Amino acid sequence: MFHSVNLPGPSEMSLLLDRLAQVSSRPRYAFMVLSLIAEVTDANGEAGPFVRRGAKQFTLRDFLCDSLAPMGGRDPRRIALAERVKSDLILEDRMPQDPAAAAALVEDEVRERVRASGKTNLSRAVSELVGAGLLRRYYKGFAVDHENRGGQRHAVYVPQGLACCLLPQRQPAPPPRPVRKVPVQGELRFG
Repeated sequence: MFHSVNLPGPSEMSLLLDRLAQVSSRPRYAFMVLSLIAEVTDANGEAGPFVRRGAKQFTLRDFLCDSLAPMGGRDPRRIALAERVKSDLILEDRMPQDPAAAAALVEDEVRERVRASGKTNLSRAVSELVGAGLLRRYYKGFAVDHENRGGQRHAVYVPQGLACCLLPQRQPAPPPRPVRKVPVQGELRFG
């Protein structure tokens, strides 16, 4: 009646989940971060510094924060933040009279505040993943009087170790076909 499957040992995914449970203070969040990073890796296995979605381009950190933001949409703190933003805009006399414009302004302001706090959470999770050997982080861009981060430099994340099981299995590109040169009739060479 019941069918059992005999597996040879733990899978890479189960080992990754076990590792996240050991090293992360928020393993579910860390897994979501790793999954999103793996989703946007290029052929070299690197994610960032920019991610293109449709016609828009985002920094990797902004993309990750915006992608994770809906997870807290029904959170009472998010609802309270929207009310705080609304009252702040009224006190600053920046609230439009049009209800649709007012709702859009509140939504934009909430998104910016959530993105700012999301970057803190993201940095904490990425630091834990780097410490666990599941991710490598470096920065690309133009440095202006800065030794390490900042200075118009943006993060690049590279999944490593057990995190590589999340990378999409890409098919190798077919070898290029040889290009046959067609002789051009009547061509004179001057030497």
